[in-house]
Amino acid sequence: MTTSTDRSNRIAHLLFGTTLDRVPGLIPGVVLASVTVLVAAALAELINSVLGYDGLVSFILVAIVLGMLIRNTVGLREVFEPGVAFTLKKVLRLGIILLGIRLSLLDVLEIGGFGIPIVVGAVLTGLFVATAATRWLNLSDRLGTLIAIGTGICGATAIVATAPGIGAKDEEVAYAVANITIFGVAAMFLYPFLGDLIFGGDIVKVGLFMGTSIHETAQVAGAGLIYDQSFDITASPSGADIAVVAKLVRNVLMVVAIPAITYLYARRRDVVEGGAARGTSLRQLFPVFILGFLVMAALRAIGDGAVDSGGRAFGLFGTETWGDLTGWIKTWAEYTLATAMAGVGLGTSIDQLKGLGFKPFVVGIAAALAVGIASLGLVSVFGPLISV
Repeated sequence: MTTSTDRSNRIAHLLFGTTLDRVPGLIPGVVLASVTVLVAAALAELINSVLGYDGLVSFILVAIVLGMLIRNTVGLREVFEPGVAFTLKKVLRLGIILLGIRLSLLDVLEIGGFGIPIVVGAVLTGLFVATAATRWLNLSDRLGTLIAIGTGICGATAIVATAPGIGAKDEEVAYAVANITIFGVAAMFLYPFLGDLIFGGDIVKVGLFMGTSIHETAQVAGAGLIYDQSFDITASPSGADIAVVAKLVRNVLMVVAIPAITYLYARRRDVVEGGAARGTSLRQLFPVFILGFLVMAALRAIGDGAVDSGGRAFGLFGTETWGDLTGWIKTWAEYTLATAMAGVGLGTSIDQLKGLGFKPFVVGIAAALAVGIASLGLVSVFGPLISV
């Protein structure tokens, strides 16, 4: 029998990503991440003022570094951990949903459509190289499979989703996640500047490169915001918008790739019969927040269409009010993502990453480099076809 408390908890979880009884435990960590962002913004402004260049240092970059410094010097007390984890998962997804208001649905479809061959090529490259390197170094197939799926598809989320289906051990999951964290964070800092250098400031190509080559959704969002702020990108869609759309296409591939890879692993090892991952349903694999992103993009397209034709957006908002509303949502999207980026820094423990052995490190760097090179080549071919 469903009680009113159960209903309230379900509604709260749908709206806020958690139940009301857990909110007090989340507050310290969320507040810490938020304060980190505010301090980072002030530091970035001070540094830029001293150097005499507006926007030279991104406050997103400062927020991540500051979070890492806090975690690895004074440490992160247990009371902060639930809230920091909440920013990495739920707050990040909220920020991506809100980010949808920055794009028309037609832009999303065009970027996503032309991005598919880039994504597929980069993903297959990562899977092939990681698997080959694993066998060459005589590591377990389970570890190689986890590193491959994490590099190619969706970082830690894909690793955790794949692990039950191949019977991965806890230490193998930990090794794979640590691997993804190391190279993903390095790419987040490096690729915005590398992409701008290689593609000569072409926003579309740089965005596609970041979105198809960096591992985690949080890392892609962070790299996109660092790029926009560092190079003063005010165009719409921006580098962050394009990068996030490309990454969401990769995320959707989890629905197909994870069951397929689990099935191939099972056939090779005669573990199970059939193509579904044990303990992971297709519903669990599909990133539902993508639907929220598409809904926001659709709302933007409908509202803009009404205003452009001389009417009122949704019969309520005139041109100026609609512009103010979308601008307000854009600002909140950026600061929400900034809070999640502070969570990335606060959640990165150097001590935990020290346990990564040499051989898994080689597999990780080989896969990351292969995906990056494949992405550069594919973006050069397909990037010019996108006109947004």
